[in-house]
Amino acid sequence: MAITISYNKLWKLLIDRKMSRADLRRAADISPNTLTRLGRDEEVSLSILKKICFCLQVNIGDICEFIPEADDEKQS
Repeated sequence: MAITISYNKLWKLLIDRKMSRADLRRAADISPNTLTRLGRDEEVSLSILKKICFCLQVNIGDICEFIPEADDEKQS
């Protein structure tokens, strides 16, 4: 079974804090390409996630989660 990552919790947190993605990028000092990868639910380095967590004063589980993929989705 494959597992994907979801950053939906991060986007909801930004909405709750009235922050834009650009605000996060500047505050956490991450590149625009990294922000694009996050927006596509692609993997980023742990050091990037650590910067985001430090900036927002949250734990890693507050910004992302692992989602198991069903076997039939993996084959399509």
